[in-house]
Amino acid sequence: MESYNLWLIIVALAILAVAWLPSLLKDYAVSYPILFVLGGWLLYQLPLSLPDPLPLDHPQLTTHLTELCVTIALTGTGLKIDRRFNWRGWRLPIRLIWLTMVVTIILFALLAWGLGDWNAATALLLAASLAPTDPVLAGDVQVGDPNEGQEDVVRFALTAEAGLNDGMAFPFVYLAIAIAHPTIPLNESLTHWVLYDLLYRVGVGVLAGWLTGRLLSYMIFELPQRISIKTTAYGFVALAITLISYGITELIHGYGFLAVFVAAITVRNRERTHEYHTYMHAFSDQIERLLVALLLILFGGAIGSGLLHSLTLVDAILGLLLVFAIRPLIGWLTLAGTGVHGLKRWTIASFGIRGIGSLFYIAFALQEASFMNPERIWSLTGWTVLLSVFVHGILSTPVMNRIDRRFRRSTPARSQ
Repeated sequence: MESYNLWLIIVALAILAVAWLPSLLKDYAVSYPILFVLGGWLLYQLPLSLPDPLPLDHPQLTTHLTELCVTIALTGTGLKIDRRFNWRGWRLPIRLIWLTMVVTIILFALLAWGLGDWNAATALLLAASLAPTDPVLAGDVQVGDPNEGQEDVVRFALTAEAGLNDGMAFPFVYLAIAIAHPTIPLNESLTHWVLYDLLYRVGVGVLAGWLTGRLLSYMIFELPQRISIKTTAYGFVALAITLISYGITELIHGYGFLAVFVAAITVRNRERTHEYHTYMHAFSDQIERLLVALLLILFGGAIGSGLLHSLTLVDAILGLLLVFAIRPLIGWLTLAGTGVHGLKRWTIASFGIRGIGSLFYIAFALQEASFMNPERIWSLTGWTVLLSVFVHGILSTPVMNRIDRRFRRSTPARSQ
């Protein structure tokens, strides 16, 4: 009971911090996730009766908490994008996914295998888990609320990339899992991966997301003409979008993350200026921020409880290379020919923020197959996420402010 009551106080303080910190820190070179990580680390240095925060000791709880946080974040991400989906208008995030992310996965896997002495399966798992841009912790470089107009090319590209690549990274996580099963012939594993984990699961994720989005759009925008829905209940519709699209897609073995984002985009494209979108996004954003606060406190506590104890010098260098060199350089190169230049191009290339999604992939994969040295896997993952939280959290506000000052335009940003 003492531990329970203590956690009630911690949760209450986290809720207050979530409410106040974003507005208090908006003009400073520090993001609120940094403070939550530091707060979690400090809490676990005190002589308090707190639960074990190490993710390796609680694999199922880690998986489900991070999974829930990512799915809710994807709903909010999809709902706040003003730009309608079309191949030309979305060419930047599509290129960031199918070119930047894939090349990043290949290069980092090769470096982890060659320099870090990881086996092929574990190297690929680390690469697939650390390559995607996180939809949860990238809020400072994303677009604003629905119809708010803060949708310049940089914010749009990073927001849409974060929404799409969590689903698109999953095939490579499954490929790592397939390679980790030595009893299955490699040619059979690769054939199954291409046909099922890549083509089928991605296709089902997109189709199921679109169908559930269409159905929910009808329920949201057509039924209220016949059945009265109170304004205070709008937020629950966002939660329904998340759970229905994710649950149905996972039941038929598609990628639920991809389906959630596609469903949110589908709903957003219907009645674009309706007040529903503002209420639904606000509700999902509040739930997301609370979950983020709790997860980052536990993450900081895990750092203070020994999460990084198995980190080697080579692994630390690999994390530094990913954040400071691999993602920025590959992103810059793969954006060639897109019409984005200078500061905008470097910002899009550099702000591939690692976060809660990476923690989910590692927790999920470690339950699906046997990978070498799980403690070291968690140390490298934790180090890279910690590095990204601090580096990107410090740089995001001044960089985005500089972009706003330099490229401020009188026309709406979403028309670009």
